[in-house]
Amino acid sequence: MELLNLTLLQKDPRVARLLSEQLCHHFHAIHAVDSLAELRDLIVHIPTDVVVLDMETATLDEVQHLHRDFSSLCIVCTHRIADEQMWTAVLDAGAADICSATDSRGIITAAVRHASTSHSAAA
Repeated sequence: MELLNLTLLQKDPRVARLLSEQLCHHFHAIHAVDSLAELRDLIVHIPTDVVVLDMETATLDEVQHLHRDFSSLCIVCTHRIADEQMWTAVLDAGAADICSATDSRGIITAAVRHASTSHSAAA
């Protein structure tokens, strides 16, 4: 797998730090941001392949706008108590998946799946 650039927007800085530590061997670069405005600015200025977005900091409309504005971006949403209804809603909004904020394996799986789907579509 080609190494990807990842950006984290998590409400809890401890969760962001934990995810950074768990994901650092699977991604080329990891950036942490504190707001949606900072996230959008970073995406514009630094190539970003994957965004891990805490649903306690973003709305479904914001997920939709990110997906619309940056269509090649893999958006993996996180939530501490995601259920099937939330999963359906975030997928409908354009996210690749939603998982627990501490599920680094789920985040990696969603990013790899998205990268291979995007690569297949480009071929």
